[in-house]
Amino acid sequence: MTQNAEYTSCQHCPLRARNCFHSASGETLEFIDSFKENEKQLSAGNAIVREGERSNSLFTLLDGWAFRFRSLSDGRRQILNFLLPGDFIGLQERVGEDSPVGVEMITAGRICVFPHGKLWNLFQQQPSLGYDITWLSANAELIVDENLVSVGQRRAMERIGMLLIHLFRRSELLGLTDGDMLRLPLTQQHMADAMGLSLVHTNKSLKRLRDLGLVDWRPGTLRLGNLAQLQRLADYHALPPRHRPLI
Repeated sequence: MTQNAEYTSCQHCPLRARNCFHSASGETLEFIDSFKENEKQLSAGNAIVREGERSNSLFTLLDGWAFRFRSLSDGRRQILNFLLPGDFIGLQERVGEDSPVGVEMITAGRICVFPHGKLWNLFQQQPSLGYDITWLSANAELIVDENLVSVGQRRAMERIGMLLIHLFRRSELLGLTDGDMLRLPLTQQHMADAMGLSLVHTNKSLKRLRDLGLVDWRPGTLRLGNLAQLQRLADYHALPPRHRPLI
């Protein structure tokens, strides 16, 4: 196993101290450690998966923010979903084939790297982890489904409201919020590309939400105002928080 200087064993993974993840036995953690190939430190803008290229690895985002996207030939970009610590990356792509999507860091961060070639061993030797990977894949698909509903049916202000609630809720479970405040590294361009809006519509929607006292977004910072009213506006239905797997 190749290890960087800052390599962290699964037994001492800082994410496992957060109560949003399932607990794991020592045996399971030892297996994940043996499955893990190395860790990589990445800068903002670095690619985890390059669009149109083959990746022989799967990844867990250990620290930082990232996004999955698909580009058109003229440079237009659709952000499919945003990735936060604990998210498993690479399940949506066909193993051993060129990836139709890219994954890029928004902030500096760190990833755990797992080889595709050992995935079948995981399903054979640790079926409970195989189920966890299936669950993670299904959950990621649900997030993309919700984004599709927003792009297809919600109005501009509803789309932005839905996105900000969703990211705040996910961050809250990870312990990344401070009361009603979140350090949100997204730009207006990120929001526009995720919600299928122009920058003008994105800017106007954020201003309208701020004027209504529902959202105060400034570069790097998000504060939520009247959350109940914002949820009604965005037609957001909160699901009860639940523990999730961590690979």
